[in-house]
Amino acid sequence: MSIAVVRPAEGDLLSAGPIRLRILEAGDRTSHRLGIVEVTLAPHTPGPPQHVHREHDETFYVVSGRPSFTSGNDEFTASVGELFIAGVGTPHTFANPGDERAVIYCTVTPDRYIDYFRELDRLPKGSGGLDPKVVADIMTRYATEVVQPSA
Repeated sequence: MSIAVVRPAEGDLLSAGPIRLRILEAGDRTSHRLGIVEVTLAPHTPGPPQHVHREHDETFYVVSGRPSFTSGNDEFTASVGELFIAGVGTPHTFANPGDERAVIYCTVTPDRYIDYFRELDRLPKGSGGLDPKVVADIMTRYATEVVQPSA
């Protein structure tokens, strides 16, 4: 086995409504221990509903822009170079409320959630974005559930 290289123009290009995704590692080269996705958010892009994962961890490394991360009722505005970690059971979401594009590298361990992104890409694209109920239904197939922050 040799080192794998993913060049800038390579990787599966997907979309989840207004969010653009590039699969850098689908897990096939890591024995399904790790998936890596480049997430691009246009200015003023909302993210997914706040949710928790029951079977995988996620990390988010900010490459550009000033995306926001929310966990429960706590919101953080990120800076380039910061890493946010959402372990199993941690409520979280992200968005780009700013005026410039944001790019985030996201890891999922294990890689199973990569197929969730592929399912979102196959959904009909409309001007209003993805149907939140359909997204929530797909999440359940990946041991993930939408949560509402407490008041």
